[in-house]
Amino acid sequence: MPIDFELARHAMVEQQVRPWEVLDPRVLDTLATLRREDFVPSRHRRLAFTDMALPLEHGESMMKPVVEGRLLQALDISPEDEVLEIGTGSGFLTACLARLARDVHSIDIHADFVERARDRLAATGLANVRVEVADALGFAPGRQFDAVAVTGAVTAVPAAFLAWLKPGGRLFAVRGHAPALEAVLLRHNGGVAMAPESLFETDLPYLRGAAPVERFVL
Repeated sequence: MPIDFELARHAMVEQQVRPWEVLDPRVLDTLATLRREDFVPSRHRRLAFTDMALPLEHGESMMKPVVEGRLLQALDISPEDEVLEIGTGSGFLTACLARLARDVHSIDIHADFVERARDRLAATGLANVRVEVADALGFAPGRQFDAVAVTGAVTAVPAAFLAWLKPGGRLFAVRGHAPALEAVLLRHNGGVAMAPESLFETDLPYLRGAAPVERFVL
């Protein structure tokens, strides 16, 4: 039986995302209008609006819609903001960020993700996004951003990530030890210390090189 994607998208927003305390109208409108099914791997297209993380290649995954909604709301992106995304993945969250911001720079370590995301983003008509292949742990953007979205988990947020923020900027990350990982928001307050705001618990694949080091006890 064919799926009514418009109805499924509406149900995703109203029955999953909004009840998870995502109330920002710009975020809800973005999720309600962007065609998420066009960013999902074809083998999982029928599952595009389910409340689950969808597997991608290389052991990566596409975030649950509710996590995407909370991330976008936490970053509080304005139309004037410049945004950096660490981990392009399917490109769907990249498209959401581009709808909300003035400019988006997204990187991913996997070249095939970047190539597919470029094609998918081009199909949306969004022209304010740049996607490139890069390793987040050695990345040097050469500028700072109003918001940084880290879409893979880290054991601890690297200091280099925080240096990418402009004063007043916000960074979303998922940190800790799986499976009980904590989503946090850090703000650049102009000083040295940035106290994280705990948002919720979730689970994500780690960025390459950012997983905990296993320790063997004899």
